[in-house]
Formats: sequence, structure tokens, C-alpha cells
Amino acid sequence: MNDKTNPQAGEWHGAKLDFKESMSYGDYLGLNQILTAQHPLSPNHNEMLFIVQHQTSELWIKLMLHELQAVRRHIRDDNLPPAFKMLARVARIMDQLVHAWDVLATMTPPEYTAIRPFLASSSGFQSFQYRELEFILGNKNRALLAVHEKFPDAHALLERELHAPSLYDEAVMLLARKGLPIAAARLQRDWTEPTSADDSVKAAWLEVYRDTERHWALYELAEKLVDMETAFRFWRFRHVSTVERIIGFKTGTGGTAGVSYLRKMLDVVLFPELFALRTEL
Repeated sequence: MNDKTNPQAGEWHGAKLDFKESMSYGDYLGLNQILTAQHPLSPNHNEMLFIVQHQTSELWIKLMLHELQAVRRHIRDDNLPPAFKMLARVARIMDQLVHAWDVLATMTPPEYTAIRPFLASSSGFQSFQYRELEFILGNKNRALLAVHEKFPDAHALLERELHAPSLYDEAVMLLARKGLPIAAARLQRDWTEPTSADDSVKAAWLEVYRDTERHWALYELAEKLVDMETAFRFWRFRHVSTVERIIGFKTGTGGTAGVSYLRKMLDVVLFPELFALRTEL
């Protein structure tokens, strides 16, 4: 038999078959660790869906954080072109997460009820990565650090992020570096507080939008931020819709009010001036 088509020869149509001494696809991706990380606690068939949905969401959030941390550095360094590409990528990741809820929505109320007792008090509310995402986008809340005291590394990471300028804070400081008048109080504010609207920031963005040719890079940055926040809002809305579909208005496993709590989160505006200015254009 021709060795080129003989699996015993270690190749198949040119593809390498023997990985005893070299790195394989599974080695590179750590698939053994990933694919053995699902440990259903209930006897119910549908728990695997619940676990995989949330694990994959955490992986996507990890990628978003990787991108947003780089975006913040690029804005700080006045290096906007790479930041634009990364912000566009984050918006598309959020789109991916929106559609992930379509899969979880195939779980019916009786199916979720069968696994809920096994979740105990565990909840997505306790996701330290999601909290980091909220913090880097400016929605900060010191009180929520207490949720993460069980894990010192995560707590320390969030403590650092709480005290760091958010991505939007860096964008506002960029406006000032480009000569747009920003109030000193806004530039020296307490970074641990959530973003709040500021008239000088709104006026600066208005100038950008009214003279886009002069401020094209800042204009593009603003629109990328709006795209990203819009995608984030869709993600939040799809979350609350899916939860309402599956559990109605029951209290969440983490102790929140469930759907009513999630609906309040829909009112959070991350980049307030970028949305407010549209009324005046």
C-alpha cells in the first residue's frame, strides 16, 4: 500500500497523524481542562446546557477584558487606530453573547426548576469578570467588592480596577489633551465613583460632532463607544428577557430581586454625554 494513504505511516492526505512528540490542537487549546470542567450536580439532562452557556460566556468576557484593557492603554497613549479595531471587536463579542441567550431560552421553566435547588446561592451576579467589565466601563460600586472576598486574587484585581480611571475617563482626558475645555473637577474626580454626566464633557463632544472634519479621530472614537454601549444594552435586555421567560419574577439564586433588579440595570448609561448630545445636534 502507498505510504501516502496508509494511516500507519503517520500521515493522511498530507495531514500529520502522530503527535506523541509534538503539540496537538488539543494541547494548544487546553481542551482537556476545558472539556472536563463541566460537573453537573443534578441528575437532570438540561443542567449541561446551563453550565456550558455560562462557561462560554465567561470566556467571551475574558476576551472582552483583554481587548478593553488594551483599548484603554491605546487611548492613554493617543494611539487611536488600534483602539477602533478593538472596540469594534468588543461590540461583535457582545452580539455573540446576545445570541447565546437564544440557546439558553430553549430551557423551559420546569427544566430550570429541576436544577435550581442544586445551584444553591451561586449566581451570575457573583461573576468577578463581569464586575471587572462593569468597572472598566465606568459603572463602579465599591460595595460589590464584598461579593468577591472569598477569592483574594479576584478581590485584589477588582480593588485595583475600582481605583483606576475607566476607559471612558481616559477618553475624557484625551479630549482635554486635544485642547477641548474639560472642567478640572471632572479630570480630577474620584475614580472609584460611577461615571456621572458633566456639562463640560458634553460641550466638548458637541464640538467634536459639530466639526467632524477637524476632530475626525475623536468623532470616530465617540461612535465606536456608542456602538459598544448599544451592543451592551442589547446584551442586558436579552438577559432580562431570557430570565423572565424561564423563571418569571422569582428571586434570583444570588438573592437579588431577579427580573426587577435586571430591569433597573437597563437604565444604566455608561457614556452619558455621548447619548445626551444627540438631542442638541
